[in-house]
Amino acid sequence: MAFRIGFLLYPNVTQLDMTGPAQVLSRMPGASVDYVWHNLDPVMSDCRLALVPTQTLADAGQFDMVCVPGGYGCTAVMHDAAALDWLRVQAGAARLMTSVCTGSLILAAAGLLDGYRAGCHWAWGHSLPSFGATWVPDRTVVDRDRITAGGVTAGIDFAFRVIAELHGQDVSDAVRLALEYDPEAGPGGTPASARPEILAMVQAAMAGRLGERQAEIDAAAAALNADSVR
Repeated sequence: MAFRIGFLLYPNVTQLDMTGPAQVLSRMPGASVDYVWHNLDPVMSDCRLALVPTQTLADAGQFDMVCVPGGYGCTAVMHDAAALDWLRVQAGAARLMTSVCTGSLILAAAGLLDGYRAGCHWAWGHSLPSFGATWVPDRTVVDRDRITAGGVTAGIDFAFRVIAELHGQDVSDAVRLALEYDPEAGPGGTPASARPEILAMVQAAMAGRLGERQAEIDAAAAALNADSVR
């Protein structure tokens, strides 16, 4: 049976948030993958790799699964009324609404994580409660028809989890072997396992971006909460 997967593609997306899970999910039985934005012009990712949409928001039709990647451009999308409306419409009939990294903040801004547990990048998850969600700092978080991932590389693990949920662990493991996904285990990829001096270095480097984007996130939360009161 065909299973349509749509990734929301937008300027300054973190390409691995999208391309990592897209590569895995494209191997799922019956899956077709599309990349959706306002128009079909190439979209520049945050590492200056241009990506080309395959469908527009207006013409894409209904997907079985929608995935929202994160990236530096996520806060702009949190204020994009057309993109948020598209997500709300998709959520009405999609089997799964999903995200990777700060993509969960976009889902949250659309009002689609209220009352859900959700993953997010460790530096941004604290903002999810402003939208009625509970941040869970796990690699992949499954809550009913929402599956959300932690930061960036977690999107690959997330995709294998989606396949396991839909087709069973054997199919997921078979795709894993075909892609030779066997990452080396080692500490340092989360605040809990990183050396304190490395954590401090990364937090200092992120401080400027955190301050600039936090105001946009807070404004999106205020807008959603104002709408819910009306």
